[in-house]
Amino acid sequence: MTKRKASLPIFIGIAVAIGVLIGSTFNYKNKSVLFSSNTNEAKIKKLINYIQYDYVDKVDTDSLLDDAITNMLTKLDPHSVYIPKEELKRVTESMQGKFVGIGVSFIMHEDSVVVTSVIKGGPSEKAGLEAGDRIIIADKDTLFGQGIIHKANLTDKEIGTILGSRKISDAVMKSLKGESETTVNISIYRRSTGKVLEIPITRGEVSIKSVSSYYMINKTVGFIKIDRFARTTYNEFKQGLDALISKGMKSIILDLRGNPGGFMDIAESIVDEFLEDDKLIVFTKNKTGKLTKSYATSKGDFEDGKVYVLIDQNSASASEIVAGALQDNDKGIIVGRRSFGKGLVQQEMDLGDGSAVRLTTSRYYTPTGRSIQKPYIKNDTKKYNNDYIERIHNGELINKDSIKVDEHLKYTTPKGKVVYGGGGIIPDVFVPIDTTNNYSAKFYRGLNDFVFKYVDTHRKELSTWKLDDFVNNFDKDNKVFNQYIAQLDLNAPILPKTSESLKRYLNALIARDLFEETGYYTITHEKDNMILKVLELEKSTN
Repeated sequence: MTKRKASLPIFIGIAVAIGVLIGSTFNYKNKSVLFSSNTNEAKIKKLINYIQYDYVDKVDTDSLLDDAITNMLTKLDPHSVYIPKEELKRVTESMQGKFVGIGVSFIMHEDSVVVTSVIKGGPSEKAGLEAGDRIIIADKDTLFGQGIIHKANLTDKEIGTILGSRKISDAVMKSLKGESETTVNISIYRRSTGKVLEIPITRGEVSIKSVSSYYMINKTVGFIKIDRFARTTYNEFKQGLDALISKGMKSIILDLRGNPGGFMDIAESIVDEFLEDDKLIVFTKNKTGKLTKSYATSKGDFEDGKVYVLIDQNSASASEIVAGALQDNDKGIIVGRRSFGKGLVQQEMDLGDGSAVRLTTSRYYTPTGRSIQKPYIKNDTKKYNNDYIERIHNGELINKDSIKVDEHLKYTTPKGKVVYGGGGIIPDVFVPIDTTNNYSAKFYRGLNDFVFKYVDTHRKELSTWKLDDFVNNFDKDNKVFNQYIAQLDLNAPILPKTSESLKRYLNALIARDLFEETGYYTITHEKDNMILKVLELEKSTN
């Protein structure tokens, strides 16, 4: 489905929430003016030269310049950011939805690289790698013990820290990634056979999912979870939508909780599946006041179905475009808590050395004309980023009446619904944050490690389970759960409700290893208050 734009000529920048993009370069008509030498440019060059050649101590001028750019952008707005070259490739891969590598997920366990999953259709699956394999050598790089610690350049203080884990992960990926069609020769230890195997793997393109799960919750209600709006997201979403429609879906739950945003045009394409032809989706306005409007096109595949959109305080940018477009067009029901409130549009601009800036170039507005950008003070990102803490203190996470609205920013939808601008999307149906579960660290801190060891030890028998059977029958006798409880240092019995929640989470983590994210959500959704609210709404309207 193609997009039709109604433009009063303006280029459109990119929608990025807490890190996303929708274009790469501007098409300036007069680059000689924009990029010509001037007094300010000469001043910066002279200062850098003075520091580099005349300052009393040796200084890393590259780092100094990076800091200067970062500080300069903080004086503009919270979303104009500098991306160093070492970070840009990682961010770009995530948003393009693909990278070149061997196609495995892994963790570090007891100083070894352990494959936790093999990406379907990827190079490793074709070469015969399996979950549970230990990668010990990649070409001439040793990836275990002191070898990986030296390769990652870890200090003694970094070992066992989050920073240390990040550096080890980067070092492993550096060994496994490379140019497409090149070969990496790896040695693996296969625990199931006790043998070391030499396996050559030809690197290739590997997909990064942005739609992590879709499945039927019941006979008529389908569920799709979108983690971010990457370049591949619409195609992933459409695949899920078509599959669920073929299974009889009449109502869809679109889960955008925790989704930081992404490409604006991808969000528009997804909205287009739900809105009738010529309905306004979103419009942007730049500094000169020029507009770009995006409209729904030919008949979408779910225009006649019921739509529920789940949002929370971490749903931002492109997520808010989707929620705002559907809410303002009286299509579907927005369920959850007030969204992040990010209504600025960025364009990514290359700085020529592998780094880039994402500069705010316009604002976007929902179909009724509201901006949902929350207030900010230039050069004060701390308060802006601590907004979640303020929401906790003012009580809005547990009570909709605590959400502050500006009556001057009141808008009305075509069917008379009152909506507000100025600080995120306020849901039609409020669901408070769950405060009933006791998520004490003492119960959960060892859970991931226990699940890994259990799955790693029982892979053969676990491989025989089917998802529905697993959900209904796994660990009926609590044998696995009791194994975990036995290793906790508890001074008193666990309360029944805590025990129930803990076991559900344990089973969900095991299900994730076996059936990916769909396994996890199938179990957790049984007590997910937003999902339960949707099912309650469904029941009341049918």
